Amino acid sequence: MPRAITNTSPLIYLHRIGAIEWLPNLFEEVWTPEAVAHELREGLRLQADSPDPSTLPWLQVMEPSKAPSEWLSSDLGPGELAAIALGLEHPTRLVILDDALARRTAQAAGLKVWGTLRVVLEAKSQGVTDKATPWVDRLAHAGLWFSDDIRQRILRLAGET
Repeated sequence: MPRAITNTSPLIYLHRIGAIEWLPNLFEEVWTPEAVAHELREGLRLQADSPDPSTLPWLQVMEPSKAPSEWLSSDLGPGELAAIALGLEHPTRLVILDDALARRTAQAAGLKVWGTLRVVLEAKSQGVTDKATPWVDRLAHAGLWFSDDIRQRILRLAGET
């Protein structure tokens, strides 16, 4: 079973569609940096529909020893930077990111990257859910933006077109 590091948006979107508990079913361990836990707590403080990291016993808050300084000038947020930095320190773990720039940056650094839509595909392939289509549609309604082409590709990969 793989081990993962996650950024904020996958946790928020999976929470919003009622699928956040898929993560401990799909991964041996799920880590997130303190910057992500802080973003989630701040969302709760602002009464956003965010998960409370303290109620997720399988989510371990881990800190990277440092963020690469050359990334400080990029347009990545603190959670994305910390998740990628943690991934660089633990390159056998995959990193779950949705932001396109963060994904490209992590992939360019040699990290294995998944997005929230890949989590849905894996949940179907591992038998956590029978169908991907309703979950993909829920993600769209929850605010995760993806093109219709990407939607169609995901559903083809899931064998649901």
